[in-house]
Amino acid sequence: MKIELLYPEVCCLYGDLMNAEYLSRCIDGAELVKTPLGEKPLFLSGDADAAFLCSMPEHAQLLVRDEFRRFSADLDSAIARGTLFIATGNAPEVFYEYIEDTDGTRTEMLGMFPLHAKRDLINRYNSLYLGKFGDDIDIVGFKSQFCHIYGEKVEPLFHTVRGAGLNPDVMDEGFRVNNFMGTAVLGPLAVLNPPFTRYLLGLLGIEEPKLFCEKAALDAYDLRLREFSEPDRGFSY
Repeated sequence: MKIELLYPEVCCLYGDLMNAEYLSRCIDGAELVKTPLGEKPLFLSGDADAAFLCSMPEHAQLLVRDEFRRFSADLDSAIARGTLFIATGNAPEVFYEYIEDTDGTRTEMLGMFPLHAKRDLINRYNSLYLGKFGDDIDIVGFKSQFCHIYGEKVEPLFHTVRGAGLNPDVMDEGFRVNNFMGTAVLGPLAVLNPPFTRYLLGLLGIEEPKLFCEKAALDAYDLRLREFSEPDRGFSY
């Protein structure tokens, strides 16, 4: 099984690289493949079982946008056949309609989803995050972003319990189309949320998933979940 990490030379912020690393360590014999800018991603041709796109500097969003523009038909096909793809941090913004800065300037993005980002490079939003995936999986993590997301209703990835969703006025967080998922939640998401990682392993056909360093991961998850659920816990900072 191949787990693909896309463009790690620029998509490398907030430790998000460990989402792919951790998932690969949970699968016996899995190969972690790092695809650089200029090369066609393996998952687009079905040659990787899962792919991750991580947080990046703002200028790198344009590089990644232009890479995917070359393979738009292949990307649509990968989504349609249910390939597992996870974009975290500001990576999902690459797939929105545009990014609008405070001076009104709009930067066109891929336009795959009817969403847009409003960016304020002077004021970064930082917070803890507590949410739900489905009915029974708690999600913990962090946010550190210049953008909030607006637009039409899409299928959310998470439901926010505490913290901001796509923007501070909504509870929906992220998006999902088949197994194509995007969220601003950092963590690394897979490391901090063992139950969610088990779910991802199930999507990959692992019938009895066993997590790497399972006890330590679960102990840390339980502790963080208790802390984030404390009513007096401050969330934005």
